[in-house]
Amino acid sequence: MLNRNAEALFWIGRYMERAENHARLIDVHYHLQLDKDAAADEESGGAGGSAKWVRIVDALGSREAYEAQYGVYNEQNVLHYTTLDRDNPNSLVSCVSHARSNVRTLRERLPSEMWDTANGFYLWLREKSPEELLKESPHLFYGRIKEWTALFLGVSGSVMPRENEWHLMECGRYLERGENTLRIIRSAIWTSSQEGWDAATAYPYLQAVLRSLSGFQPFRRYYADGMSVEAIMEFVVLSNTFPRSLHFALDKLDDHLKQIELYDKTMRADHDRMIRQVGKMRADMGCMEREDLVIDPEGMILTHLLKACQQLGGSFAKTFFRMGEATA
Repeated sequence: MLNRNAEALFWIGRYMERAENHARLIDVHYHLQLDKDAAADEESGGAGGSAKWVRIVDALGSREAYEAQYGVYNEQNVLHYTTLDRDNPNSLVSCVSHARSNVRTLRERLPSEMWDTANGFYLWLREKSPEELLKESPHLFYGRIKEWTALFLGVSGSVMPRENEWHLMECGRYLERGENTLRIIRSAIWTSSQEGWDAATAYPYLQAVLRSLSGFQPFRRYYADGMSVEAIMEFVVLSNTFPRSLHFALDKLDDHLKQIELYDKTMRADHDRMIRQVGKMRADMGCMEREDLVIDPEGMILTHLLKACQQLGGSFAKTFFRMGEATA
């Protein structure tokens, strides 16, 4: 397999997963109505709701870029920037466009159903406008995004042979999932810590994290009425059964990474080093207790894990990609 093909496969997985995670995050934050927001609206004549838009941009790690381009936080600007702005490299339309372009470069190597799905997804999304999005229903729109990404995942999972191409794409998907889960949690903790860290302030934000990860109902099955900060943190970080927890993502990443077959001795040595990197992260998490996460209001543990994921992405680039480190 050519290095440029490996890079394209890895980023197909990352960009499709990123699009789904962004849709989940934007939808939940968009509809998150906290009591303090309503109170702020009453006191400021509606201006207090801007906090909600700041939270969305912050959660996506794009605050500086957004403020340089738009300056003012309001509903139309934020939804356009995060969803349909082609100048934003991490907007939904940009992610889908990048994934589609990578599928197109591999049309001779991938099943035709994958191109049909990626192309249909992009053509549907590019025709949308901010006015149309607001006129219909943002919740229905972002639900449709999740349906498109689920369709692509289902198609690829049902037709791709379980060879290097499949494992590289899945590595990209689960690395992206782990990073996004960490970013969502860290954003929630940072926001609540600005109001004074305690269970009362952290709880509504972490509940929003559960909903953005589609984890509210699975969480209730495990914890019943024990909706505590400690339980939520344990579930989204340390659960080995919930598909969107960090622990689960790293386990799957480890599985797919180990199944990549290499014949070059130098690449095999780098490949083994990457497996050890993932193993170290899993071992670190294996030593964690739920209390370790709760007593960390500054998010230092989560930041450490996020940096480890980013380093692993760099290792993928150096091992498999012709052009060195890939750009997100």
